[in-house]
Amino acid sequence: MSAFVKMPHAPTFEAETYEYKHYLPNYPVRDLEPHVELKMADRGFNADPEMKAFLGAATKVTNLTACIGTEFEGIDLRQLSDKQKDEMALFAAKRGVLVFRKQEISIEGMLDLARYWGPLHVHSTTGHPAKGPSDFALDAVVLVWNDGTKDVDRINHDRRLAWHSDQSFEINTPGLTSLKVITNPPEGGDTIWSNSAALLSSFSPELQEYLSKLSALHSSDRQKKGALDQGIYIRRPQTDCIHPVVRVHPVTGMKALFVNPSYTRRIVGVPKAESDMILNFIYGQISLCEEFKVRVKWEKDSIVVWDNRVLWHTATYDIYPYKRHALRATPVGERPMSVKQYIKQYGKEPTSWDEERLKKLGENPQAFLATYKDPEPL
Repeated sequence: MSAFVKMPHAPTFEAETYEYKHYLPNYPVRDLEPHVELKMADRGFNADPEMKAFLGAATKVTNLTACIGTEFEGIDLRQLSDKQKDEMALFAAKRGVLVFRKQEISIEGMLDLARYWGPLHVHSTTGHPAKGPSDFALDAVVLVWNDGTKDVDRINHDRRLAWHSDQSFEINTPGLTSLKVITNPPEGGDTIWSNSAALLSSFSPELQEYLSKLSALHSSDRQKKGALDQGIYIRRPQTDCIHPVVRVHPVTGMKALFVNPSYTRRIVGVPKAESDMILNFIYGQISLCEEFKVRVKWEKDSIVVWDNRVLWHTATYDIYPYKRHALRATPVGERPMSVKQYIKQYGKEPTSWDEERLKKLGENPQAFLATYKDPEPL
């Protein structure tokens, strides 16, 4: 079901006079092969831990919150060296969301940058530009498009379902994703990200340990149904995949929750009531815990790069009656790795967001964990 409904007094959209009509959505009728697992080596492994080349290129670096999000001034994404791209991947793994303003990089340039970090994901249902200003293949571009004639369906749309990690139902899930807004409303249309590693670390050690032993089923079924309801051809069969509830980022070794209301259907191997209770608890915490979020207000030619592996995000549904148009490039990362798999592959325990935060503050993480213990009964 679509999140939007046509408004009776909406303005008329004139495609022929629209500045970016060459980027309007086209829905090709062709079949894509089902995905197979790819073995990936994250570019962040190549980075200088101090990230001097990338950070040194900025004239100003501003952390947007204590937990997540950093805005850069002075960096031109068209001019990055491979060394800077590696360090940018590491920085994104640590801070989650990277914001760049006034970027003149083309969509072809965005695809080249994304391709450096991994093979490009081609979406099975969303629109692609029919043809850009050049003959470059644009089927890997995901279009975010609202023509200003629809408002959110306030009766049937469940806002919780808007929180997601892109394409979490794929075998290799997206890694470092970039989005450029080319037409933005004068107000509204923000995007909110939430740090799934930070939220996990706010749970008790016992709950974290339990969750780390679970897996969940992710599916594209609702995405497929929504496309079919709109008459869109499904270019790849429905994808269902089982991933760990807690995944570990390969570069940072940090644990993060990896379930979301959009694509996760159930926790496997436990009773439905238990699965529903766990997932609803997590989804409620996503909504409640503001300290783990960052809200980005878009400007024309803003680009945000984020690490899909450790974040959830959602749009704000407040743009009617204005147009919103954005271009997304999505490279895939590794297949999500469980805590057990990480220990087996790397020979060490993963870390948590809270542990790393406390170490930076000069605190003892073990002493902090002791605060979870209840006092002895009298």
